[in-house]
Amino acid sequence: MGLEEEIEDIREEISNTPYNKSTEAHIGRLKAKLAELKEKLENQSSAGGGQGYAVEKTGDATVALVGFPSVGKSTLINALTNADSETGEYEFTTLNVNPGMLKYKGANIQILDVPGLIEGAAGGRGGGKEVLSVVRTADIVVFMLSVFEIERYERLQQELYNNKIRLDTSPPNLSINKKGKGGINVTKSDSVDLEEETIKGILREHGFVNAEVTLRGETTIDELVDGIMKNRVYLPSIVAVNKADLIDKDYLPTVEENLREVGLDPDEVTFISAEAEKGLDALKEEIWDALGLIRIYMDKPGRGVDYDEPLVLRGGDTIDDAIHELGAKLDERFRFARVSGPSAKHDDQQVGRDHVLADEDVLRIIAQR
Repeated sequence: MGLEEEIEDIREEISNTPYNKSTEAHIGRLKAKLAELKEKLENQSSAGGGQGYAVEKTGDATVALVGFPSVGKSTLINALTNADSETGEYEFTTLNVNPGMLKYKGANIQILDVPGLIEGAAGGRGGGKEVLSVVRTADIVVFMLSVFEIERYERLQQELYNNKIRLDTSPPNLSINKKGKGGINVTKSDSVDLEEETIKGILREHGFVNAEVTLRGETTIDELVDGIMKNRVYLPSIVAVNKADLIDKDYLPTVEENLREVGLDPDEVTFISAEAEKGLDALKEEIWDALGLIRIYMDKPGRGVDYDEPLVLRGGDTIDDAIHELGAKLDERFRFARVSGPSAKHDDQQVGRDHVLADEDVLRIIAQR
């Protein structure tokens, strides 16, 4: 029996097995084995090579604009950035990954207009694997939907999921330490609903014989398998609904109901018209918030505070992160820093490397001469 047939048999057995506590361990082993077989099949398929998309990441963050063909992605990226992406009223007009740079709040945000996905992309249809490999390197996914085809959102999500992209979630709180003997010992928090034998069975299917395992937080079988595989990518996402200017007000309740049916809150998506360039300011703000970027205004000796070109960092970054971004020589000469703004207790607060910065702080580095 070939790998593909074996995979299909396991999928069928999983779908035909009702999930309950008595079958949990069995389903766990099946899903673990399925993940290993799919990985093996993928490795065999990629062994022959194939042309991928080499896109150099530049700027402060990278956004992957994802949608089916002819949804208006190229028009949007041209409106947001300095890209020049070929557009037309027919499918598959974006032939390569076209990067553009959105300049917003002093940050340079690279937006990748990837070729329109089609169903089966994760399996290689339409060059989908190459496209999805680009998505995996981004910092955020922006789904672009037509207001008339909201139902396609679920298929887009599934294609990304099939390519090991996990959206709007975090990896399981899992620790695995191999040991020489003693079998598999499991320590789990009260919030973990999975049975100990289920966890052990999944680990054995992945080749673990002796290990100390700690699992915390609510975790499903699929999430545990993801954590063990260690090749999943976890990304935030937002949704832009295009062509909103083409609908009548009477049709809006239908659109909102269609959004709810695919698990989207109408109040949390951004309605836009790429063609008419409407709603783009709101979309830029959504992208900014989802990326979690912060602006640090540098107080430069003899020149004052530079408000035009801030140092762009991530939320939670420290003085140490700022130093490394500014350059290695400064790292060697650093004495202390002075901060004014949201993160400071008072103006010109003297702080060390571990001080956590906030958006629109003013930072002065005191260095040895």
